[in-house]
This record gives sequence, C-alpha cells and structure tokens, in this order.
Amino acid sequence: MPRDHIQFVTGRLAETSLRKVLAELAPQVGFDYTIDVLNITVAALMSPEWIAKRAARIDAATRVLVPGYCSGDLAPIAQAVGKPVERGPKDLRALPTFFGRKPAAAAEYGPHDIQILAEINHAPRLTCEAILAMARSMAADGADLIDVGCEPGEPWGEVGEVVRMLRDEGLRVSIDSHNPREIEPAVRAGAELILSVNSANRQFVRDWGCEVVVVPDDPHTLAGLDETIEFVAEAGVPLRIDPILEPIGFGFAASLGRYLDVRRRYPDAEMMMGIGNLTELTATDSGPINLLLLGFCEELGIRSVLTTAVINWARTSVKECDLGRRLARYAVATRNLPKHVDDRLVVLRDPKQFVYGAAELDRLAGEIRDDNYRIFAEEGELHAVASSRHWHDPDPFDLFEQLLAARTKPLDAGHAFYLGYEMAKAITALTLGKDYRQDQALDWGFLTRPEESHRERKKRRSADTAGPTESAEDNGRPAEGASDG
Repeated sequence: MPRDHIQFVTGRLAETSLRKVLAELAPQVGFDYTIDVLNITVAALMSPEWIAKRAARIDAATRVLVPGYCSGDLAPIAQAVGKPVERGPKDLRALPTFFGRKPAAAAEYGPHDIQILAEINHAPRLTCEAILAMARSMAADGADLIDVGCEPGEPWGEVGEVVRMLRDEGLRVSIDSHNPREIEPAVRAGAELILSVNSANRQFVRDWGCEVVVVPDDPHTLAGLDETIEFVAEAGVPLRIDPILEPIGFGFAASLGRYLDVRRRYPDAEMMMGIGNLTELTATDSGPINLLLLGFCEELGIRSVLTTAVINWARTSVKECDLGRRLARYAVATRNLPKHVDDRLVVLRDPKQFVYGAAELDRLAGEIRDDNYRIFAEEGELHAVASSRHWHDPDPFDLFEQLLAARTKPLDAGHAFYLGYEMAKAITALTLGKDYRQDQALDWGFLTRPEESHRERKKRRSADTAGPTESAEDNGRPAEGASDG
C-alpha cells in the first residue's frame, strides 16, 4: 500500500509547535506529511468554509487533517482539495494519542481490587432525601458500599428504614455502629457488613450472621484484637481486621506499624483501613493522602478502605480513592512507577507546561498585523501580543494598564470582561505552575469544568456561523472574539 501522506492545516501560532511534534511522531507512526500554514494566527478560529477557500491542493496528500476546533461540515474542504478530510484533536499535543501512540502501560491500566466504603456521617441527623442524594453521589464517584454512620447514645429508630431505602436503590450497605440495637434492624433490612466488633459486642455476631470488621479494644496496644478475631472465626462469621489508623501527632507512624504487624500475624486475613482518620483530620488537600494510603494498602493486601467526605478539603475523597486505587494497583501489579498513565489526580499543577519563550513571542508579535490580543502566561509573567507589539508584566493589572495606554479606541465592556476573565485564569496558571491556553479551561484533573470557548459561545449565539472572513484577518478588523484591541 502507498505510504500515508497527511496534510496538516494549521495557523501561524501553532506552526512551530506542530513541526516539533510531527518531526518525532511521523517516523514512529509511519506517515509523510505537509504542514499547510494558513494566513491566520489562531487555527482554532478557522471554519470549514474559510479553510476551503485557502487550503492548498497537495497532490501527494492522501488525506487532510484540520484542528479539532474547526466545527461544522467538512465537506466544503474535501470538495476544494479533492481529498478526505478529518478533524484532529483540539490540542496538537494530543496528536500522539490521536494516532494511537498511547503508552504501553495504558492497556494494563484500570482494574482495581480495593473496595471503597463511603461513610455518610451523622446519618440520624439527616433526612431520608439527603441520605439518598449523598449515597447516589458517592456511588457515582466509585463507592462500592454506602456506610451508614450512626451516633453514640440512644439507638436510631429509623436505621432499618434507611438501610432498606438504600437497598431498594440497588446500593450495597454497611452499618457503622457498636450498638446491637441498631445493628440488628440494619442487618434485617439488608446491611451486609458491620463496623465494628470488639469484646464489647462480639457475642452477638452469630445472631447477625453477616461479615464484621474486627477492631482492637485499645488501638495503641491492640489489646483484645486476637481474642475477638478468634471468637468471630470460631463462630463461622467472615471478618475483616482494622487495627485503626491514627491521626498525625497521635500515633500515626506507630499505627501504620500495627497494620504491618497484623499482616505478618494474619497473612491471609481480610483487612480494612479507615483512611478518613487522616484525610478529615489533616489540613491539606485529601487527594495525595488518599493515594499514598491506597498505595500502602495495595502493597499490604488491605482490600477495603473506609473514607468520609465531610470537611471541605476532603469532599472529593470518594472519587480520589476510586482513581487512587487504580493507580496503586497498576504500580504494584506491573512493577511500574505510577506516572504517565493517569493524570486525573494532578489537580493543582499540570503534568507538563508548554513554554514558547520571549523570543518566540516577539517573533509572533512581529508577524501579527491585526489588533487582537493573544494572552500567554509563562516564565513568571503574563504576556499579550498584537499588531507587532508584545506587552508583558507579572501583574495583570499593570499589563492591562499597558494595553489601555496603547489603544487608539475605547475598550467596550464586553472586551474588558473577556480580557479580565482570561487574565484571571492566566495569573492562576502562573501562580500554580499550570499550562494556560487562551479561551480554554484550565486543567484541574478530574475536577476540570468544561468551558465553552468565547468564540464558540459567540458562534452559538449568532446566526452568522461562517467563521472569520478574509478581510477580518487580512485587514485587521476584529476576527478573534472579544480579545480584539
């Protein structure tokens, strides 16, 4: 078969980056290519009709690839160039994935073997509607069991009703209580796991007839743990052992040692760890803590964790545990480092930053003839380039003052709002070390909120969907949304 020859249609801004990517990618995949640079700065602004009038007819090309932001019917381009046309990824850095160059590890990634119990704390204080809404959300985030958290004191009279409600919803349920008068109706209603059992209530395990979590009478010494394990095992009741994780400053390191000790003494036993004792009680983002503890559990064969999502910094713990258990299992099972496989837990910073550099931005500014602002955030400063000018400053307010001083016409409210919004994103990216791309959402890992670009928003609201006109780009009239100068 003849070798594939792809015509990549792009704009001036992406040309240099595209050449670097293709120089490495083409030999790996096995295709020839031509880069067709059209007379527009931002390739994302091209419409099929606009491209059809300007794309080159390259005889050697077997197909044409246009940027992913080029929305609409591609037939006009195909008719103009006489070749099949495809829409590529929105970000050129995704081209390796687009051409199937995924890391070999990706095929092995995804399975997990740690069960997540997500606790609804203080359930007796909540309405049935609130409990059900929380349970549905936790299940959607990856929880395997919904743990109904009871409170000390008088037994909760509605516990059976709540467990039955959750079971009717198709959810698996555990009951978090030491009180036999709460546990018994919960088990009758369908709870399949009891948290927890020690010497104070172990005599009832035969009556309950379902799996239990065994805990020590005294976590610091593990007093009573062996006796309760022996009692429950002799009763023929399945069990999991939880030596109890302690918060930092209250025996955290020693408590990890107790998990190691229990695993040595009970090499084949099922175990559980209540990781919420650390995430809820440590003033830091919960994601990294969850991942580290899940890695500990995976290596030690602890096949279930109990998490909570009460305090704000830990409110996404269930989803974090779902992602973390997959990454931990991959690392342990394949003996590969847990990196470059799944970046969804990289929230504050990005896995990699793309930097043009001051010289490249100067070159770009020299090529631009229109007054539309292109915003960048790199090397400690915010940058704006337009109409052969390059402004930069670490302070967005000072940069905005520079732009105002250089203007020859007033800046309307819509444009000011757009620039302010983009600069706010840019300074956030600069502060955290994230990759900023104008008119696109910042990447917050699994917390990323999709963002409709300003151009797409205007296009959706306008009857005119033809994209930038030739006169707009060539004559300097506003062609790139609200960023015009």
